[in-house]
Amino acid sequence: MALPEIVSRDEWLVARTELLSKEKELTKARDALSADRRRLPMVEITKDYRFQGPSREVGLAELFDGRSQLVVVHFMFDPSWEEGCSSCTAGADEVAPGLLDHLHTRDTTLAYVSLAPLTKIERYKANRGWTFPWYSSHGTDFNYDFHVTLDEQVMPPEYNFRSEAEYERLGKTIELTGEWPGRSHFLCDGERVFHTYSVYARGLESIGGSYYLLDETALGRQEDWEEPKGRAASVRGAVPDFAE
Repeated sequence: MALPEIVSRDEWLVARTELLSKEKELTKARDALSADRRRLPMVEITKDYRFQGPSREVGLAELFDGRSQLVVVHFMFDPSWEEGCSSCTAGADEVAPGLLDHLHTRDTTLAYVSLAPLTKIERYKANRGWTFPWYSSHGTDFNYDFHVTLDEQVMPPEYNFRSEAEYERLGKTIELTGEWPGRSHFLCDGERVFHTYSVYARGLESIGGSYYLLDETALGRQEDWEEPKGRAASVRGAVPDFAE
């Protein structure tokens, strides 16, 4: 296993200071990107989406739970599956009550939505010991409209704002079908609900913060795509399944 070079404290401090400059650049760039995200226009939601909740059927506006903002995590859970996606599960495991409380103090609700029937969702949620709100979109267009359930019989498939043809032009062969992960954000203004943002693929890593902590370590995420190579004794694929 190839470990970092061993140097003196003074040499390490020089290298660390150089890296700090790059980290500050990244922080400023991230702040600028977040500002651009807030400047995005928004789209009014006029379709009457219905969701099955633990006690009753609700509309999209009711998922806000009286708050101004709503973050929907699109959890991969096909109706034919008996368990949820392992990668989505890894992120959900780290959604603590404290995180929910902190979002609530900023007038924001976090809720999970899956295509699976509510009975399967409730059983899986109970087995995992999760407390966050989780709704079923079974029998609705919601997952298809937000491009996390892909079926060419329903609409032309796209993921992360790209079609299969666009991925092919980038040299990537991806079969866009079935369940995919994502996160969508909404804003409520009076009786009106607006879609402000959606994020997919690696943009989802911010839920499941173990990755960000591992990025600060010498061995990293210990996945096969990382540099430098040979840093971990055994590497995993780029799927955040912490059960393996």
